[in-house]
Amino acid sequence: MKGLFWQVLVVGIAVAVIAFLWSNTVTNLSARRITTGFAFLGREAGMPIADSLLAYNPRDSYLWAFAVGIANTLRVAVIGIVLATVLGTLIGISRLSANWLLSRLAAVYVETLRDIPLLLQLLFWYVLMQALPAARAAWRPVEGVFLSNRGLILPAIPVGSPQLWVIGAAVLGLAVFYLIRRWQIAQQISDGKPRPAWPFAVGLIVALPVLVSVLLGVSWTIEWPALRGFNFVGGLTLAPEYFALLLALVTYTSAFIAEIVRSGIQSVPRGQWDAANALGLRRSFMLRQIILPQALRVIVPPMTSQYLNLTKNSSLAVAIGYQDVVSIANTTLNQTGQPIEAIALIMAVFLTISLSISFFMNWYNSRIALVER
Repeated sequence: MKGLFWQVLVVGIAVAVIAFLWSNTVTNLSARRITTGFAFLGREAGMPIADSLLAYNPRDSYLWAFAVGIANTLRVAVIGIVLATVLGTLIGISRLSANWLLSRLAAVYVETLRDIPLLLQLLFWYVLMQALPAARAAWRPVEGVFLSNRGLILPAIPVGSPQLWVIGAAVLGLAVFYLIRRWQIAQQISDGKPRPAWPFAVGLIVALPVLVSVLLGVSWTIEWPALRGFNFVGGLTLAPEYFALLLALVTYTSAFIAEIVRSGIQSVPRGQWDAANALGLRRSFMLRQIILPQALRVIVPPMTSQYLNLTKNSSLAVAIGYQDVVSIANTTLNQTGQPIEAIALIMAVFLTISLSISFFMNWYNSRIALVER
């Protein structure tokens, strides 16, 4: 009973402090005739957004401008997480390689990038992008790929409604195949009879999207970029600001992920390696099927923190002019004079994204955790 009393008292004090701060804020804002509320979201934004994933016009509302900013943030965060995971895993494995040169190069990569502040790396990549040749003298490392101070230009397949139906069919096929495969494994455990999975894989993952594509008459023509005047036409353009931000986030975060992967692999008992070597298994097979599945239990929790860090570090985009949700909120508060609401929206956006990442990673961690009997 005594413990309950103190808990109620602490909660009451916290509520009272929050109520006092809120009342004091509202009173001061009213005294200074500062408008409050989120009604400004329905007004015309009037701000230009140069690089946007969603269609945008300055005559659109502030609400849609925020939506465009959120899409730009997710565009960096999601792709950055995937690329940083792949690159960090490869570098982490390379650090344990028997090849002396490869392991030393991986160590230099990790130690160098971890010790340089992310903002400096971001500015370095941005300045480097600006120092690239103009569009007319763009580098062409591969046919159809151009690198210049206009950014990275790649061939692309225009994606419209028909293409989205095909992609949806492929995703559905993958989900159904996953469920069928789980059922097959469960049946094999119960009766010991192996069941082939390849017919379902071919039918659901390959044949189903192809059938949908044929029925809808979807065109998969590649759009090749070409120089017209002083700029490129066609293809996919990654603006210098976006490309520099993505490079900085991926290289910086991958250095930390590499150390997480290395420590996770080293946490697996040496006996697992010795047993696999005694069976004559290839090293790549050992890593993929024996070592990494066990190391994931050590890797996933700290990896979650790195995913959250990458997402939050994307807010540094404002330093190079990439218009993510933070940049758009800064412009909004300058135009409307409502900083509290603009900052609250930024906090809500990053809190929602971070909680979503944490929820998914915690769910995945619980799936791979050892079950005690």
